Parts: sequence; C-alpha cells; structure tokens
Amino acid sequence: MNYKHLKYFLHVAEAGGITRAAEQLHLTPQTLSSQIQQLEDALGNALFVRQGRQLALTEFGRLALDYARDIFALGREMEASLKSRAGSGRPLELRVGVADAVPKPLVMRLLGPALKLHPNSVRLVCREWRHELLLADLALHRIDLVIADAPMPASVSVKARSHLLGQLPVALVGRPELLQGRSLPQGLDGLPMVVPGEDALLSARLHAWLDHHKLQPAVVAECDDPALGLELAREGHAAMLYPSTLAPDLERQFGLVHGGELAGLMEEVYVITLDRRISHPGVKAILQGPHDFLQHSVPTPRRKRTRRPDPAPDV
Repeated sequence: MNYKHLKYFLHVAEAGGITRAAEQLHLTPQTLSSQIQQLEDALGNALFVRQGRQLALTEFGRLALDYARDIFALGREMEASLKSRAGSGRPLELRVGVADAVPKPLVMRLLGPALKLHPNSVRLVCREWRHELLLADLALHRIDLVIADAPMPASVSVKARSHLLGQLPVALVGRPELLQGRSLPQGLDGLPMVVPGEDALLSARLHAWLDHHKLQPAVVAECDDPALGLELAREGHAAMLYPSTLAPDLERQFGLVHGGELAGLMEEVYVITLDRRISHPGVKAILQGPHDFLQHSVPTPRRKRTRRPDPAPDV
C-alpha cells in the first residue's frame, strides 16, 4: 500500500469531495481521482460511492478512514516525541481533555505537577467537552488523557485505562442569607438548588441520596458545567454542590459559604489514558501526584522489582 495514496484518501474523505481536496493539495481532480483509484485497487474494495454529485464513504471506506486517522496521528505523535527527546528545544505538547462536570479549580490542581516540570518542557492544550466525545478523541490520538468524574464505560471500545486518583466529599455552598438557619440533611428540603447535569455521575448519586433521605429541593437549574452553577449561586438564585476541600476558596471569590457536607456523597476523580501515553512526562506527573487534596487518594502502584538470583558459589 502506498501511504501517499492513503494521505490523499484522508484529505478527500475529510474535505467531502475530490474537487475541494484537490484544491487543498494543489493537484488536479483527475490526478487525485487516479490516486484514489490506485488505493482502491491495492485494498481490493471501493472506498467511495457516488450519491448524486457527492461522494460518500462506503462501509469499507469508513473503516479505512478510522485506520488512516490512527496512522497519521501516530506519525505526528512519533515526530513530536522523537524531536523532544533529541533536545530540539521545542516543548513537548500535553493534550488534555476535561469532562464538563469536573470543576476547573480541581483540574488546575491535577495539572499542577505537569506544569511544574522543567520550564518550556511541556506546552498544555486543553479541550473541554462531554465525556464520551473526549473518549472518541482519545481513541483517535487527538488528546493524551481525559480528566473525568467517571471511569470509561464498559460499552466504549477504546483500548484505554481508567485511573482512579481519589474521591472528594461533597458540600453544600451558597450565599449566607440563603443557607442561614438550614442544617443538613433536612435543610435541603425546599431549598433552591442548582443540580449537576444528567451526564455527571454525581447527578444519579445525588438523586439516590435525596430519595433515601426523603428530601425534595426546589431545582432552579441543571448545569453540566459547575462554573455556570457558581454564577447562579453567586447571584443568590440557588445553592449548589461543590467538592468540600475546594469550597473555602469560594467565599473569597464568590461570597459563598460552606453549608456542610452531604454525608456519604462523594465525587470521584479519574484520569483516562492510553497505555502507551503513560510514559509521557506530563501524563506521568499527573498520575503520580501528589493528590493530597483528594480524600482516599489512590497511590500510584510501583513496579515490582525482580530479585536477581544469588550468584553460584565458587567450586
């Protein structure tokens, strides 16, 4: 297989047609069409099918596109890794995906060890999105790791590993006048609240916790991103849940007070990464911590050293 032809195929698939891809590659449509035909002959299957004036990928073409993206992503990864090791002076890129539900101050604490590496050794690129979409980017090697509030679902066919870093107790935070005279857990009944979006693992746990205590707060808003919830809480519209260890900072920033922890309700913190990316210095720094701010933090397992056999005695 000619990898130049594979690159042309990738351009055509992502551009949506021969003409547009030919303009991007500075080739004639006839030349590009001929290159695609040669690739199809080499693979023994059609990659595209005509639908009116448009080209659509066949089922075989969609499979080939996944492989093509993986191949060229690995090529970029190899180039970046080798250049960094060769002392080119270029910073090593660390591409991080952050699930919407994870509070951003928590993300900054987790990224701290990577940012404290030798100056100019890491350039951080952050993407914030829904959990399952970030896992798709991880599978395509577009990001190096995902920081999430939940492990990778068993239904997702990505060859990655979920690392549980620890847990955070959850606290009620809000304006002092809103929380005055309310004690937990009964104080939640009828309380105006911002609750986590349904994609957050904490959402299901909170509803189960409320059902167990027979409580029904007045839900003002459901927010995927805690940052929006904090703005609503700052304006006094509602109280919300927030990691207890991070809550003290909210009084200075937003005028919000700590109303107590919801006993037994915890928020988990995961880093999800491909096995071969664990050797990335930035990924390694994040996994190894320190994670002192996490309750029940999980220590990074150390590799067992194989004991060498004692030397044979001289005869």
